[in-house]
Amino acid sequence: MDNADLGYSYYLPSVGWNLKIKNALSQFSDLFSQFNRYIAPAYHHDRCERSVPMRLYSMHKREFVMVFVAFFASFGLSIFIGLAGPPITSTSEHKAHLNGTDIATGPFIMKTPTLSTYCQQLWIIAKISTANNDDERYDKSFQVNVLIDGITQENKLVSVLSSDAANNRTRYLKCERQLCEEFIVAHLGSLDYTHYMTTVYFYGLQSFHQRYTIRDLTFYFKNYNPAFTQIEIWFRLIFLLAAFIVACWFGHCLRKYPMNDWSIEQKWISILLPLLIFYNNPLFPMIFLINSWIPGMLDAIMQTSFLCAILLFWLCIYHGLRQNERKLSTFYLPKIVIVGCLWGAALTLATWLRCTELEDPTYNYVLDTSNYYGFKVFFFTIGGVYIVYLLFLILRAYSELRSMPYFDLRLKFLTLLAMIVIGVCAIVTSRQFGAGVLEDSFASRLSTYYRTSAQFMALYGVLNFYLYTMAYVYAPGIQSVYGQYSSITKDNPTFSMINDSDEEVLYGSDEDSCRPLTRTARNTDDSD
Repeated sequence: MDNADLGYSYYLPSVGWNLKIKNALSQFSDLFSQFNRYIAPAYHHDRCERSVPMRLYSMHKREFVMVFVAFFASFGLSIFIGLAGPPITSTSEHKAHLNGTDIATGPFIMKTPTLSTYCQQLWIIAKISTANNDDERYDKSFQVNVLIDGITQENKLVSVLSSDAANNRTRYLKCERQLCEEFIVAHLGSLDYTHYMTTVYFYGLQSFHQRYTIRDLTFYFKNYNPAFTQIEIWFRLIFLLAAFIVACWFGHCLRKYPMNDWSIEQKWISILLPLLIFYNNPLFPMIFLINSWIPGMLDAIMQTSFLCAILLFWLCIYHGLRQNERKLSTFYLPKIVIVGCLWGAALTLATWLRCTELEDPTYNYVLDTSNYYGFKVFFFTIGGVYIVYLLFLILRAYSELRSMPYFDLRLKFLTLLAMIVIGVCAIVTSRQFGAGVLEDSFASRLSTYYRTSAQFMALYGVLNFYLYTMAYVYAPGIQSVYGQYSSITKDNPTFSMINDSDEEVLYGSDEDSCRPLTRTARNTDDSD
């Protein structure tokens, strides 16, 4: 009666199962979020390490765009110059004239075209065609003996390679119908004379000639184009001067900061820039001025050392960003061992081949050395270990540091630029070698060298511009940019991200920069 007089009634709310499940899930989510603070990085997980502020911290999006636009513009200009440049090699053809000799045995006496030191190297290549009409593939092993004499300015012959039984080298002739694959007869790694007189003998092709009838034999003399050599000298000099200027500028920017305060990127750039100078090789013109194998050997050592330093740099950066204690035995030694094996393998291959070819131009280590297969397996095995280790460090770095301020920026910039470099090198390598990079004979063929000037400019350009870009981004930033906000950001959480860097509050107090990686329960309210 009372409720009817008042005109309204009141009922207690009933809780359904849906609401109960949502409340339980929300409580579980809150509990997990509280626990997640201690297992997942957050913005307050600052590292107890002081470092010089980098320009990377103060760059806006448009500045990043301009940096990459400048990188691609410079790289594109270098490729355009390479496309407009001369071909890498020049080839002259010489038809074998019998003159009473047997086409299956020889001898074939030939005089090389005019050569100079700018031709760098000489390849003598032979190609055979047959009269066979059957649809079959066939191959034949035989031996080649070569006599090489240098012709002096007084038209005197100087023996470069004597013809004896010890110089008989095995070659394989692979044919399909009338066409056979070309094979290298000899390779001169250095040119000391303007002309050479060569005499070639074949042994073991008599039965092949009787069955398939050798119809034609053509010799090709291939050497580096002198015009390309001049471009190589000039652009190596340009890259050398640019690398020297960038190295001096980068050192000048860091001169007022103690080395202990440099970030790991700045320390590595200070090492890579001098190595880039040696990669561009200030002694490269000595190859054409001195008749010695030493300048060429030094060039191979410098290039191999710089490329392996880049590989070591990637390992150390991705690991060092999430680890403060970088001891030699636990941090650097495993990486040095892996990269050192790659360095030793590449350097051994380069020095072994070059020294042996200087003694014997007909030497072919792929066909004449049984240890090459094991050496190749070792090289690719260590390369696979390096790739797996690098991918592991990248995944760990992104999983642990992606939520931390400035660390995610450093990771993204480093990874993006590295992927561009790796992509360009992979494209050039695939265009240059193709599937032959995995074959047993890839290292002894002419195809291991540059095919076009664009390949040379692409490889040298991308590595040089890669270091220039990193030097600019990792150089110390302008202090005035941060100084104008120092009074605002001290107590204003809205601007706290300006000075709260990943490693240090931009040379702030030690009390702020030495906070532990995880906080106690009483400090959890600061992260809300």
